[in-house]
Order: sequence, then C-alpha cells, then structure tokens
Amino acid sequence: MSFVAEETLVESIRKALELGKRRRFKQSVDLIVVFRGLDVKGPEGRIREIVYLPRKPSKEARVCVVAEGDMAVKAKELGLPVYTRADLQEFRKDRKKAKKVAQQCDWVLVRVDLMGLAGASLGPALGPRGKAPTPVPLNADIAQLVERYKRAVWVRVRGQPQVMCRVGTEDMKPEDIAENVKAVLSTLEGRVGRQKIARVIIKRTMGIPVEVPLL
Repeated sequence: MSFVAEETLVESIRKALELGKRRRFKQSVDLIVVFRGLDVKGPEGRIREIVYLPRKPSKEARVCVVAEGDMAVKAKELGLPVYTRADLQEFRKDRKKAKKVAQQCDWVLVRVDLMGLAGASLGPALGPRGKAPTPVPLNADIAQLVERYKRAVWVRVRGQPQVMCRVGTEDMKPEDIAENVKAVLSTLEGRVGRQKIARVIIKRTMGIPVEVPLL
C-alpha cells in the first residue's frame, strides 16, 4: 500500500477525531473508499472480503456461536451467546427470534456440521443485514477464532462504487487506527489495483469527513 503517506494518513485521522461535536457515546471511526471506473455489476465489483484489523477496536465486534458439545461449553465459558441445534429448530418456527439474533450478533460462528440448519434458520434474517453464518471446523480452537473475529470487518461493495467499514473507535490512538486503515487499503489495492481507488475518507460516526490526500 504505497499510495498514502504514513504521516499524512495519521494527520488526517487526528483531524477527523478533533472535528465535530462530542457525543454521549463512543463513536466509531469509519473508512470510506470511493472507486473510479469500477463496474459494480461485474466480477471486479463483487468485493466481499473479511479483513482482520491488526489493532482491535475497544468496541469489539459482537460474536455469537452455534455449536454443541465441548465447543458450546468453551464458548459459554468465554461469556458468548451460544445457540444449539434445538435453538436453530426453534428459529425456523419463530422468525422474530431469528431476527433478534441477527440484530445482536455481528458474526455468527457455526460448527460446520450445523451449517445447513443454521443457513435455513438464520440465513433469512442475517442476509438482509449483510451478515452470514461462518463455518467453524469441528476441532477448531473457538477461543482463538473468537479473538480473530472480534477484530474482523466486512469490506464490500453494495450497489455503489465504494466501500465503508469501521476501522476503530474515537478513543484509539491515530497511529493504531492508521494501521487498520492500511490493512483495508492493502486488501482493496490487491483486489482492484491502485488506479481504481479515487478517494479515501475518514470520519467519526457523527463527525465531519476528512479526505486523505493520495500520492
């Protein structure tokens, strides 16, 4: 990722953190990347990537687990919402319960043998929210996976030639947010190339957008 200078990026983030009114809640810091000449309906526009941010935001992504047996026990020990096969069958009958899960969970990690049932019961609620059940191997270290997904963000194009994702929270150091921004930009550069990245913008949830000068 060579089209944004480190010092310039950090300064732009610092400016975005300073501009605008303070709110009574902890605001996220969002990255907006606008493309030029990207066919959003063609193969190149089907950008749907998971990026694991190197610096975990203090406001972590909410992870839920669908499992049984040892994996379910370990997930509960981690203090996570855990749903079993019986819960999934209940969700198929009661769509309101499925929607509640979709609202509460940013990531739904599903033991691989339960994926079919999870897709049928939770898929209709997760899909419209841009979420999807994520398969987990039977012998996976659930604690390690949960830590990864707490710092994970979707980077995707949804109808318009741009992506928007959370790269931190306003209480983080600008330098740490910059590390997360670079991770996302590197992923996008690898997908579409430098020439199709037209603008890079940083903003707090309710803040004033700040455009990052590009090289």
